[in-house]
Amino acid sequence: MSKKDSKILFLDDDGQEIEFNVIEQTTIAGRTYLLVEDCEASSEDESVVLIMKEVQLEDDYVSYEIVEDDKELDMISDIFNALLDGLEVSL
Repeated sequence: MSKKDSKILFLDDDGQEIEFNVIEQTTIAGRTYLLVEDCEASSEDESVVLIMKEVQLEDDYVSYEIVEDDKELDMISDIFNALLDGLEVSL
């Protein structure tokens, strides 16, 4: 996956599609994580970002879900902060 111009679609609880820009991707202990921002974010200075993790489905299909566990979120956000050197991720 090329980081530039990469986008993913996410279905919310109401079945509405939300498009996200992929800012960064990393793999930790065999699990892929994405740092994404909402394509329709209103302010570039204070973009809303989320961390999503890849979940393996049947037949080599994958899905992404938002990381909600505080401990996991803190660990992964620290890694993304280091990868993006100079761009601070606050969750």
